[in-house]
Amino acid sequence: MPEKDVVVAVYNHHENAEDAVQELQRAGFDMNQLSIVGKDYHTEENVVGYYNAGDRMKYWGKLGAFWGGVWGLLFGAAFFVVPGVGPVLVAGPLVAWIVGALEGAVVVGGLSAIGAGLYSIGIPKDSIIRYEVALRASNFLLIAHVTSEEIARAREILNRTAPLEINLHSSQNLQPAS
Repeated sequence: MPEKDVVVAVYNHHENAEDAVQELQRAGFDMNQLSIVGKDYHTEENVVGYYNAGDRMKYWGKLGAFWGGVWGLLFGAAFFVVPGVGPVLVAGPLVAWIVGALEGAVVVGGLSAIGAGLYSIGIPKDSIIRYEVALRASNFLLIAHVTSEEIARAREILNRTAPLEINLHSSQNLQPAS
């Protein structure tokens, strides 16, 4: 199996993150290798809720259409309450990475559950801290596992979707999580 690189794009609007997923899908990227993370929005005016319907989690509230669409495209869904960040919704394989990191006690000092999941796939702690800050600021993270052959094309596609930043974490430079 080829080594995978990790691309993390940060978006300040859910529409841009959703556009990025759709653009990657149209370009033939494996949807099972994409994850999105974003804060949940609780407001007094909107009812917010979650429930399971068969094998899919459902959400209604301010961003219900967005999360419903993303969860329909990506594999896995979860809701976490992360100290210092707040309620966070996750779609994609990052759900399994977070749960695996928590069950395996991979949590590293100062990292949230989200950070532990990112650390378990080899993303450096300094980058994780930046991503946690981005989440606290209500931004969205798109995490893509891509082969080294796909990296340039993924970056080109993501650049067209108005990210605040795009970062590459190469498998050649990643230290295995311990």
